[in-house]
Amino acid sequence: MKGSLTLTACLLLTLCSFAGTVDTISVFSNSMQKQVKAVVIRPSNYKKMTAMPVVYLLHGWSGNYAQWIQASPQLPRLADEMQMMFVCPDGGYDSWYFDAPLDSAVRYETFIARELVPYIDKNYKTRNSRTFRAIAGLSMGGHGAMYIGIRNKELFGSAGSMAGAMDIRQFPNGWDLKKRLGDTTCCKENWEKHTVINVVDQLKNGEMNLMIDCGVSDFFIKVNRLIHEKLLEKKIDHVYTERPGGHNKEYWGNTVDYELLFFRKLFDKAAAAKP
Repeated sequence: MKGSLTLTACLLLTLCSFAGTVDTISVFSNSMQKQVKAVVIRPSNYKKMTAMPVVYLLHGWSGNYAQWIQASPQLPRLADEMQMMFVCPDGGYDSWYFDAPLDSAVRYETFIARELVPYIDKNYKTRNSRTFRAIAGLSMGGHGAMYIGIRNKELFGSAGSMAGAMDIRQFPNGWDLKKRLGDTTCCKENWEKHTVINVVDQLKNGEMNLMIDCGVSDFFIKVNRLIHEKLLEKKIDHVYTERPGGHNKEYWGNTVDYELLFFRKLFDKAAAAKP
């Protein structure tokens, strides 16, 4: 397993030497023909463990693989306390985490689901089961986590969104979406297929554990309320939370603790149910 510590990770590792370890790895993507970086956070007792659950954390628009460890420096401590591993992959500046219909070089759903997950399971002590694998993200990454999670239910048993863009159709001129999907007039079908609020139509109740969280002052609060209402109409169980806060790192840097606790309880329940 080859990897190198970034400056950010080095500083945090020094500050959090009492907690988990933080590494930056590079994984080759066959689908995009390039190296993709990811931060991997493990509990300090990793060497003594046989296997552990994994949570994949996706960054937001204009961010990168280091965004989560910068916004939530408590993650190494949480890895120790919750006894699980976090993987924070680079999703590109503006990929939106799907295989872009207009750009064959942008295939981040394929990378995460078909390349990164197998790499992590091969090279780390993971519990290689959807029951012990979750995916979550912030903003663009919230959309990406729900999109990838629901479309790859055989890999992920749980998915979460923090301040996520749950319906990208509401923002046709925002965040380079046209570059990936085309104009809403000529390429409407692309927008319909790639928005999370439509992807939830692929779900049946009980197939996945879902948690959606958004600040009441966030510009995405409306679309979060819309997906909450749709899930209620479809009678799909989920956890939905609104808290004071806006669209910023203070919000998701704090709320990630609650989503990780949600996943931890699910992992514990699954472990207790096994003979």
